[in-house]
Amino acid sequence: MKILLDSVGCRLNQSEIEKMAFKLRNYGHEIVSRAADADVAIINTCTVTSAAAADSRKLIRRIAREGCVKILTTGCLSTIDPDRINSLPSVIRSYSNNEKDFLADNRIFNNTIINNSKISRKPLPGKNKRTRAFIKIQDGCDNFCSFCITRIARGKGWSVSKEEIFADITYALSGDVKEIVLTGVNIGSWGKDFRGACNLAGLIRDILGRFDIPRIRLSSIEPWDIDDAVLELLQHPSFCHHFHIPLQSGCDATLQRMGRRITTREFGTLVEKIRSIDENTAITTDIIVGFPGETLDEFQQSLAFIRAMDFSGGHVFRYSPRAGTPASSFPNPVSNLIKKERSKLMRNQFQISENNFLKKHLRKELDVLWEKSDKKENGKYYLAGITDNYISVQSESIVDRYNEISRVKISEIKENKVIGEIL
Repeated sequence: MKILLDSVGCRLNQSEIEKMAFKLRNYGHEIVSRAADADVAIINTCTVTSAAAADSRKLIRRIAREGCVKILTTGCLSTIDPDRINSLPSVIRSYSNNEKDFLADNRIFNNTIINNSKISRKPLPGKNKRTRAFIKIQDGCDNFCSFCITRIARGKGWSVSKEEIFADITYALSGDVKEIVLTGVNIGSWGKDFRGACNLAGLIRDILGRFDIPRIRLSSIEPWDIDDAVLELLQHPSFCHHFHIPLQSGCDATLQRMGRRITTREFGTLVEKIRSIDENTAITTDIIVGFPGETLDEFQQSLAFIRAMDFSGGHVFRYSPRAGTPASSFPNPVSNLIKKERSKLMRNQFQISENNFLKKHLRKELDVLWEKSDKKENGKYYLAGITDNYISVQSESIVDRYNEISRVKISEIKENKVIGEIL
């Protein structure tokens, strides 16, 4: 059977459809990139914002329009709003997050013969193609941020067993993966639900001791989960010098209403500590603008703090009320027009900070993992990839270097576009 796998949202969703692909290939099925070629499509949905929910519905409609008559959905939107999802064209059933791991065993796939031969990892075809492998180590969340629907959609936090993580990494490395990304809803909580002394830093040390991995990267990690043991990993040559640390606001009053377990002073101390170890470590973050009750003064405090932190990049979200979260009933909502204006100002500041970070690397030599390779009419390959500290670099080569790591000298930075010369 030919099956299309697609997702909206986070790296966790991407890791989950990659695992589905592994299971389905073991059953002898083929993963395809076009809806018109698929007998069945599986869509992993998102609902972290109203825009993400809309994108999920739009994707389902497009796949149905392009000719796939059987669509199965799962993910956070399918968990939160299954009735609406089931009403969409070609959707024959939606599965909650709790049912997701068993979706590939559905009888619709006629899984009568299991392929017991050893299957190596292959990147998903089409737009979901990734050289890097996203490895799910954790799911769910026990934090109580007042704006977050994900903790409701994903449930309480739980850790993937070390044995399963090792098996997933072994599968990834069988496909010549050069970088794995550890992902989850709240990866810093890994191991806390196990007996004994288990934590994220220990897991990473065990992975690095067991596997020969050129790179291991963390996805988003909460600031209160970055302790000295995690920071010590920066000394290991395979550990990527990049932390994506969600802040959500640069104003303490707003953070308190959000239920965030940190102050701007504590966050600033953490950033200073990371940079004291290595000033070239990339620190990126998430910011929400227009949270209920956010006054002009609070926004200006937030903007000033973001400017002071001089992040290497960041994502800006306009607050999106999600039914079932405490913040959805908070007083003093901010108008959409003001949210739009504040989002623009915050994005502009992140653009300035990112450019500051990039300029520090001009004429420096960095290692780049090439994730994209397109052959041009002149016979050369156009390459795009990332450094271990998450700088996107472009270059040209007379040979195809897809999924290779090259030493590159940064030769030009123009409008946040980084050009490198392969050495």
